Amino acid sequence: MKVSAEFPAAVEKAAAAAAANPRLPELDLTDLPFVTIDPESAMDLDRAMYLERSGDGFVVHYAIADLAAFITPGDAIDVEANRRGETLYGADSKIPLHPKVISEDAGSLLPDPVRPALVWKIRVDSTGEGTEITVERAPVKSRAKLSYAAVQADLDAGTADEMFTILRELGELRLAREAARGGVSLPLPEQEIVDEDGTRHLEFRQMLPVENWNAQISLLTGFGAASLMVYARVGLLRTLPPADPATYSGCTAPHGR
Repeated sequence: MKVSAEFPAAVEKAAAAAAANPRLPELDLTDLPFVTIDPESAMDLDRAMYLERSGDGFVVHYAIADLAAFITPGDAIDVEANRRGETLYGADSKIPLHPKVISEDAGSLLPDPVRPALVWKIRVDSTGEGTEITVERAPVKSRAKLSYAAVQADLDAGTADEMFTILRELGELRLAREAARGGVSLPLPEQEIVDEDGTRHLEFRQMLPVENWNAQISLLTGFGAASLMVYARVGLLRTLPPADPATYSGCTAPHGR
């Protein structure tokens, strides 16, 4: 199958019309001060968060861009997205899944404009365990487009907003819970392609702590989504079978996951 960065004219036309007229629900959550944390150059911002304390625990508000506000099953945009399957990334370019008028504009959680989102509200206790979760469709408004490096620098300097000290605290609690249940994360260095005078080479960048904390908030939301699907007996869950004991060498296979 051949795909290109350009979309058929009919798809672009449908996307422009959809971007101009999103389906917005009545519930309005634009008062919540969401922010995004992504690579500095990213424009397709699909997640935003707002964290606050609640007693000795926390409340996580997690917004995910709601593409269903723009795309209808079976329309030209949906058919083309199914043909492409995913966004493809190259060394200095990408082939997007959806037209940029949606993915990098009307459907992206960029700061200031009102955007449709699926908003998760997760109550978390003092140990980092999620205790209650709801999800609703609502317009939101991001207050800032932040980079991992900038947030980490503010945390290291002690000048970060309270929300990011909560991110660090909750992220560390979630990492401890992951280790306790036998989870394993491999913080491998990220490969980056650097162009110098027309010559490209690979450099390795160590992941910043804030990236791991941010990932833990995403995983927390995923755990909550899975619990809702199990309760409602609807949806698809990705699972892994237990490891084959023959793959263990010189150690005892763990009893739990």
